Amino acid sequence: MSRFWSSLTYDLRPYVPGEQPRIADLVKLNTNENPLGPSPRVLEAIRGEATDALRLYPDPQATALRAALASYHQVQPEQVFVGNGSDEVLAHAFAALLKHDTPLLFPDITYSFYPVYCRLFGIAFEAVPLDAALNIRVADYLRPAGALIIPNPNAPTGVALSRAEIATLLAQHPDAPVVIDEAYVDFGAETAIPLVASHPNLLVVQTMSKSRALAGLRVGYAIGDADLIEALTRVKDSFNSYPLGRPAQAGAIASLQDEAWFQQSRARVIQGRERLNGGLVALGFDVLPSSANFVFARHPEHEGAALAAALRQRAVIVRHFSAARISGYLRITVGSDEQIDRLLSELSEILGNDRRVG
Repeated sequence: MSRFWSSLTYDLRPYVPGEQPRIADLVKLNTNENPLGPSPRVLEAIRGEATDALRLYPDPQATALRAALASYHQVQPEQVFVGNGSDEVLAHAFAALLKHDTPLLFPDITYSFYPVYCRLFGIAFEAVPLDAALNIRVADYLRPAGALIIPNPNAPTGVALSRAEIATLLAQHPDAPVVIDEAYVDFGAETAIPLVASHPNLLVVQTMSKSRALAGLRVGYAIGDADLIEALTRVKDSFNSYPLGRPAQAGAIASLQDEAWFQQSRARVIQGRERLNGGLVALGFDVLPSSANFVFARHPEHEGAALAAALRQRAVIVRHFSAARISGYLRITVGSDEQIDRLLSELSEILGNDRRVG
């Protein structure tokens, strides 16, 4: 701490991202990165931007990228906002749309950046408890709210709501902004984007970090009514008018143009998830039904923290959360086939389980 800090800085409790350790022969399954890599067309497009043009600022409106996203999602360009990863897009949404006299609502077990944003922007909030099975119950949100933000699928549970349930949520709150955070939607959930046309209060946020394997490029976006997008743009242009560099814009456009690679990649991750599920169940784990590129699992006879520590000693990293309701669980990213095999083999030895897995 320093006497030069502002009072805001003193009071912040920053988000803690998944670690990026440097361990030999590491199996890294803690940050939900895609094990398959981006489309070769993306890499080619990024290399094409490594020219003298890098001395020039990028297009501050990301016009070509917004047009490509609009075409892909069948909306208008003025309904699309882009930012430096979906975290930045969400931050702008919190500042532009989610601060009202009545508290913001979101689940008690969810993306832990949400309360951080609330403290940063001075937003009152209420955390709505998940049910005993760690599901979001739409009926629990039938209460006064200044705004709502719901991740779908939820993180870290991976459990998804249907589009019909999202529509019910919107119908319950026609006068409040509703943000649906779809970071993992491509791995098995239904996107709410088709609901944007009939719900001017709906903002859908997605990312290219997960299903398009571009976590290192930092491209996120939002789709909603043009008035909502204008609000985000006003905040962006009061903060950073040039959030996406030339390589990021070019790479993101190229990703949208290679639909075959995208579909093949997401299908392989989904297949890996089912294989991982089966292996964990065979080892005695309880696994929540996931629509994401990770699973949330607990072993009824072993503490989550102890399992995570034992795996780390074997150079396998998974994510453990200390919150009371989920302290028994591990969030495990769907890795490559080889990484899944290694994880299950190490768990089998840790548990003293001789049953074959895989």
